[in-house]
Amino acid sequence: MTLKSVLATISISLLALVLVIAFASPAAAQKTDKYTWEAMFAKKTADPQGASDKSDEKTAKDADYWFDKGALCATYGNDRAAINYFQKAISLDPNRSGAYFEQGISNGQLGDFDKAITLVNEAIAMEPQNGLYLYGRGRVYLLAGKQDQAMEDFKKAAELDDEDAQTYLKHVAQFWNDE
Repeated sequence: MTLKSVLATISISLLALVLVIAFASPAAAQKTDKYTWEAMFAKKTADPQGASDKSDEKTAKDADYWFDKGALCATYGNDRAAINYFQKAISLDPNRSGAYFEQGISNGQLGDFDKAITLVNEAIAMEPQNGLYLYGRGRVYLLAGKQDQAMEDFKKAAELDDEDAQTYLKHVAQFWNDE
């Protein structure tokens, strides 16, 4: 390793250490509040002409806002927070089947299978022809160790042209044929 690369590595390490120390203090956290995800998201959705605080309040009360926030949390594995955000979306829009579905999937990820199935069933009752919902319920059944029920849902979802269910069934069939 050359002296130049060693110095560069040390410089980057020191910079990272300084940033960690600076942003770890409570005073720094308050100063950097404008850089939080929520602040950036609110800024993007606010009126580009410099809207008033009423615009931010409307955004925060909007079911889409809470649903998107829940989806982001679920994507990054924070299912507990996702559940809270999906509940907020449902409280603002009780007819939003996707929020019930996503909340159910997050409950399933946390091992609360009964609650998960109940919520996904609610979404299926609203949209019985949605293959994704059946596929999702099948995945929850698999996590719960209920393979027979899972396979029923995967087959129904595949009949409704859900590509994930079709792919799953294809791979399962291939696995059994290989043995």
